[in-house]
Amino acid sequence: MVAYGQGMRLVTFWHDGMIRTGTVDGEEIVDLTDPEVGLPGDMIELLALGPEGSARAGHATATGAARVPLIGARILAPVPKPPSFLAIAKNYGAHVRELGHERPQYQMWFSKQPTCVIGPGAAIEVPRVSGDVDYEGELGIVIGRRARHVAAVDWMEVVAGFTVVNDVSVRDWQWRSPTMMLGKGFDTHGPTGPWIVTPDEIGDVQRLSVRTWVNDELCQDGNTAEMFFTCAEMVEHLSTAFTLEPGMILTTGTPAGVAAGQERPRWLQSGDVVRIEVEGVGVLANPVVDEPDPPSR
Repeated sequence: MVAYGQGMRLVTFWHDGMIRTGTVDGEEIVDLTDPEVGLPGDMIELLALGPEGSARAGHATATGAARVPLIGARILAPVPKPPSFLAIAKNYGAHVRELGHERPQYQMWFSKQPTCVIGPGAAIEVPRVSGDVDYEGELGIVIGRRARHVAAVDWMEVVAGFTVVNDVSVRDWQWRSPTMMLGKGFDTHGPTGPWIVTPDEIGDVQRLSVRTWVNDELCQDGNTAEMFFTCAEMVEHLSTAFTLEPGMILTTGTPAGVAAGQERPRWLQSGDVVRIEVEGVGVLANPVVDEPDPPSR
């Protein structure tokens, strides 16, 4: 793996007017930008440091670096501006069946706009142009180093860790195009967080429960064991085509239970709260609001 071991949860947070990186220690965040640690406040820059950055981040809890309470901290998306945000479609059997589709022969990938990324607690907007807004709870992979032609057996060597993703989808816009890009990339439709959990915290990544609640209703209850294509196969496949970069987010598909799979879809609407839990990774919760009117000119 990328040398982000030592059981860390890496966060990006806002404090004293600045975006900072930190590591969670119990109920506190250790500020990695504190001079006693001296790491970048940008997560991509931190990941790009590789083993050096990992060692310094891992040692931060033993220093006198500033700490802030985890409860009440303004946690941002762990990678607020990823270089790219890629998502695989039709990767869970029951989800494919609920949509009436066939199992894909090959991995099917699409892009989400990096500008869609928001963090925990930030609002998902129902756009003015559509009410068909859906949730998709997913395990996300965060790439830790630049790499090409990564064999499946070596995939963890390029992974910084894992996060929770909500692949919010505007279904009518999605179905209009085979690329699905517009329906997947609306602003605010890429919640991620609350942190990056390093691989040694996870265990078997292909044995994690993935659950989604809308308000108090459990809508999705799946497991990464149901994937057609494993995380290792995804990294191998993508890196065959192009270079992976630090901070890149790969989201790995969603289990059954989305609104689009229901006979009478119950789309997200203002006032809802979507909560996603990936076992061993964390809980990501976001309220839903109507898109605000554009500013007057």
